[in-house]
Amino acid sequence: MTTTRNQVLSDIQAATVRGQRPGYVSHSFATDRTPDADVSPAALVHMFAERVSEYKAWVGYSTTDGMSAAIATRLAMYGTRYVVPADFPADILQQIPCIRDEQLSHADIAATDGVVSLSALGIAQTGTIVLDAGVGQGRRALTLLPDYHLCVVYAASIVLTVPEAFARLRPSIVERRAPLTFISGPSATSDIELNRVEGVHGPRRLEVIIVDAPGR
Repeated sequence: MTTTRNQVLSDIQAATVRGQRPGYVSHSFATDRTPDADVSPAALVHMFAERVSEYKAWVGYSTTDGMSAAIATRLAMYGTRYVVPADFPADILQQIPCIRDEQLSHADIAATDGVVSLSALGIAQTGTIVLDAGVGQGRRALTLLPDYHLCVVYAASIVLTVPEAFARLRPSIVERRAPLTFISGPSATSDIELNRVEGVHGPRRLEVIIVDAPGR
């Protein structure tokens, strides 16, 4: 059995070395809303915030000018040692005591009090945040290992549906082949007795600051 297994693994490895990376396979999918699904920007933000809150995540609001102070206020409640992606915008960090992720080890990331990141977009119908490894979002480990994640979502980036999200993410998928992380509330699962257990697969606490929401 061991000999057969080794032979199979050897054949797979050899084929992988010889093979070429497959090209992109074109596809199409629906991205338009139904006529009765048109909602205003303010309604989009309200729906998104409501759905995010249902996941037991905290939701707050800020303007672009007040973002640094808003983030600093939240971070002061939980600790003093936070990490941000290496390319996190410097102007937002003015009042935030953070270290940049210059290839920190997983142990160092996990030892921080939390992580602050930007986001690619938000999905209103599902209350989901999407990261696509863009500016200020960092590598996947950075937003999965800390116990606390403060995520900035710009109101203009919120879409209504999942198909709309994928349409907007198309450049990230096709051109950059970027890894996508979908966040729907703090990490949570259920044990064998159906008791909710938080923090198993990611941050136990999620806080979201929506920036430049209409009417706020």
